[in-house]
Amino acid sequence: MKSIEADILIVGSGITAALMAARLSETTRRAITVVEAGKPSTPFSERTRARERYRAYGESPWKQDHLDDQNAYGTTWGFSPSMCVGGLAMHWGGVSPRYSPEDFKTRSLFGIGDDWPYTYEELDPFYQEAEERMGVAGEQGPAELDPRGKPYPLPPLPLNYNLAQLQGWATKAGIATWSTPSAKNSIQYAGRAQCQRCDTCYPVCPTGAKYSPDFTWDTLVADKKVTLVTETLVRRLVADPRSGRIVRATGNRTDASGEEVTITAKSFVLAAGFVWSPHLLLLSRDDAHPNGLANSSGLVGRYLAGHRNIGAQLSLPMELYPGINAQHSLVSKQFMRGSPKGRYLRHDLRIWESSVGREPRLRGDDGAPLFGDALLADWRKRAKGATARVRAYYDVLPDRESKLVLDEGKRNRFGDPMPNVTFKDAQESEAQRAWQEEELRNLFRRMAKAGGGEILVMRNNAGDLGQEHPAGGCRMGDDRATSVVDGWGRAHDHENLWVAGAPAQPTASCCNGTLTFVAVGLRTAAALAKEG
Repeated sequence: MKSIEADILIVGSGITAALMAARLSETTRRAITVVEAGKPSTPFSERTRARERYRAYGESPWKQDHLDDQNAYGTTWGFSPSMCVGGLAMHWGGVSPRYSPEDFKTRSLFGIGDDWPYTYEELDPFYQEAEERMGVAGEQGPAELDPRGKPYPLPPLPLNYNLAQLQGWATKAGIATWSTPSAKNSIQYAGRAQCQRCDTCYPVCPTGAKYSPDFTWDTLVADKKVTLVTETLVRRLVADPRSGRIVRATGNRTDASGEEVTITAKSFVLAAGFVWSPHLLLLSRDDAHPNGLANSSGLVGRYLAGHRNIGAQLSLPMELYPGINAQHSLVSKQFMRGSPKGRYLRHDLRIWESSVGREPRLRGDDGAPLFGDALLADWRKRAKGATARVRAYYDVLPDRESKLVLDEGKRNRFGDPMPNVTFKDAQESEAQRAWQEEELRNLFRRMAKAGGGEILVMRNNAGDLGQEHPAGGCRMGDDRATSVVDGWGRAHDHENLWVAGAPAQPTASCCNGTLTFVAVGLRTAAALAKEG
């Protein structure tokens, strides 16, 4: 059996864990150990080649980035296979918007959902810190739509010709838009290159311009500021039955040896995401805690939150050049700052240039092969005009029965039941879903009309069985009867146990959530650092 000792144990090595570890290494002298079930994936030096193979063959750029028998089951977005150093953010797109102030007080403002135990203004400095640590390039929108305490650390990614034309169209439709904030270097930053628009941000950036957590881990390990233990699955936390304090974590190596591992620490931090953090707490049931640790409220694994989207492709009478940095976009928070009177609808809005229907093709409408000049003439004809892609994530309030449970019928190699995830809308969201989605379709219709264009297609996200950018499962709150952790992420039931990032969130807003997951985690790290 292998034994490890630490002052602070962080379970998980994703983006929240990485930036928490960086902050803690600067603000405390306590020994920090990070445990990751998987291995390092494709190193930076191999990503140019990985991108080439992805483009040529559709081959995944990420090697050994999951464990075959460690899976979540149930609805689509519950599947959480990325177990590697850096986690899911090794192949994220880098989009980094903030939530809006309304997300933190929907109950107070709209009479639905639940307020967070702190405000947007209280999270603002941690948003700023997250942006600075990752290197977020951004343009502040109109202050009344896009409030922030300080400027972005990097200037915005510039709008190309296509997006500049689409921005003019959005203005005609009465919509303020600006460059989407992204964790991609618009200038050289933190020793990493300037973005050169390779247009494969998702799934792989070959230049290092896009932030990924391995950059932080490589620095922390090289400087001996943390101990990173890989290929080690934490399977149980053990609590003292009298005091409730967590005394150790136990698990096994995930290599061929399967060796047992025990880790003792003074403070324990779960930073393993919305699936694996509540899953570990439920697995850690014992005689004193028959329903799992931190679960006196019965809410571990409950109130899983996320959002859905409606998207469309629009044809517009303008000249664009398809294929120019299609992964960058315009964003608007205009519709996040309020809700129609009497009914609840808040959503973001993103606009991309699109090459749908305008790509070169090898066969004509009649099915006959195209060659040489005929192929080029066909492409030139179809490339005339413009196609825009629009999408709106809309806020979905979670129900108590939106949950993660242990599936006794599906087990890993060690015999642990795997998580099974089911998303369920709160009653007030479920009752308004059809109206909300039709309102978004009507918005797209108005936008098309304002530009003298037409809708080509409108649809929900393909395979929309769950919700996107999920959070929850260990929700925070001031009342221990209705929450799992307090507003700093400390478990109500165990004074030395913390849950960081996405799982602690009561809601998931209506935009990409990664930046908020990290900001919430940094706020937890700030509280933990005060412990000594």
